[in-house]
Amino acid sequence: MRSKEWGGNERVLAQEPGDGTPGLTMRREIGLWSAVSFSAGCMIGSGIFMSPQGVLVHMGSPGGSLVVWAVCGLLTMLGALCFAEMGAVIPESGGEYAYILRTFGSLPGFLVAYTYVLVGRPAAIAAGSLSFAEYTLAPFYSGCTSLPQVAVKSAAASCILMLMLVNMWSSRLATVLMNVCTAAKVFSLLVIVIGGAVVLGQGHARTEVFLSAFQNTTLQAGSIGMAFYQGLWSFEGWGSINFVTEELKNPKRNLLWAVMIAIPMVTSLYLLVNISYLLVLSPSEILSSKAMAVVWGKQVLGSWAWLMPVAVALSTFGSVNGTFFSGSRVCFAAAREGHMPHLLSMLHVYHLTPAPALMFTAVVALILIIPGEFSTIVNLLSFISWIIYGTTISCLLYLRIKTKNLSRTYKVPTAIPVIMLLASLFLVLAPIIDHPQMELLYIFLFLLSGILVYFLLIYFQCQPKCLQDATLHLQLLFEVAPTTKDC
Repeated sequence: MRSKEWGGNERVLAQEPGDGTPGLTMRREIGLWSAVSFSAGCMIGSGIFMSPQGVLVHMGSPGGSLVVWAVCGLLTMLGALCFAEMGAVIPESGGEYAYILRTFGSLPGFLVAYTYVLVGRPAAIAAGSLSFAEYTLAPFYSGCTSLPQVAVKSAAASCILMLMLVNMWSSRLATVLMNVCTAAKVFSLLVIVIGGAVVLGQGHARTEVFLSAFQNTTLQAGSIGMAFYQGLWSFEGWGSINFVTEELKNPKRNLLWAVMIAIPMVTSLYLLVNISYLLVLSPSEILSSKAMAVVWGKQVLGSWAWLMPVAVALSTFGSVNGTFFSGSRVCFAAAREGHMPHLLSMLHVYHLTPAPALMFTAVVALILIIPGEFSTIVNLLSFISWIIYGTTISCLLYLRIKTKNLSRTYKVPTAIPVIMLLASLFLVLAPIIDHPQMELLYIFLFLLSGILVYFLLIYFQCQPKCLQDATLHLQLLFEVAPTTKDC
């Protein structure tokens, strides 16, 4: 039994895998191609349709922005290979949370969960749903310079609630939805790539932009770091498959193959799509457009331009679904370890989905869409993510030193995690040194508040006595039961 449990109930709720007490387990329903679809689907979302603008602004030139996109793909691939090794060594759901917890202990693990559950994943869902809302509503407000914020946020909230219900009903249904949306994502990107090639073949392309591609490229470390934040946002989700390790079929094999197939495919599409944007749209059009794919569609597709907002809306919808699916697993895994209320670690007795974790994630995301603004969310999420990514990579290096004889089915060259650690340090420190912002201070204060919460609620168990009774009643209301870890 766990000695320290958040909201545990000794009669019914404080059940631990391996203590002889039966519990529910999630089904292993994600095969290789579903894993590839999941990885690609989590990455391809709103970023490629909105972030090219941000990358170009911060880099100052088309050539510089293309270099950033290529390096972002390379960093993503190196990071995913490191995460695949961690997933083989620690085959648990929860991704970075599980790896940091098992390597560095309870407090660092709690801070990751605290950040991801309360800010990271819900904020990513909020940003994606806001993007989905903008592309969905754009055709209905074609004559307006800006969309009504009430309509945008209402549509975003509807997206969140719908996906919550889908994920609560069936993990298989959520996976099928991901596969369908991934097909729509790839189709929409291929349309942009082929459309750019047709424009080039017809001799109408803006090829002059490539004659002075690197003119006005910035050399400021802070601006380059912010450009990488915008570009890497389009790859955000590259580690999402590690959040659902316990639901993968043959995880030690499929985890590696999924990222080796998905990431090169996504990187290639991103580079070709950016080239197509530059061939069709002028830099000023790119900088002034908040719905770049829609503007591109109006110039290239003519009467079929309506396909782009539909395809992009499906793309962002699928990305939010993937973030929802993976984000709820972080909440679920943290609660199972006693770092969140124990109710959040339970599964629905009929559907075997983490219903309480899904509902909690949805509530936080709904709160975040109220003041949410896309570009601000992107920068703050990227900063938080690379702090956690760097810490996770350091786990891999630490385990290499401390557990040399640990059996590994897969191992990356040591140079790769070293490069990733240095890249993480640059992406975290460059914006602070070159262009400090008040928002970055808020992030550090939030992390410090996590230390206080840990000692009050986890270490010293300063919890209201009514929490145990509330947990029991909510367990009965939601028809959920404790779980057993299946690795």
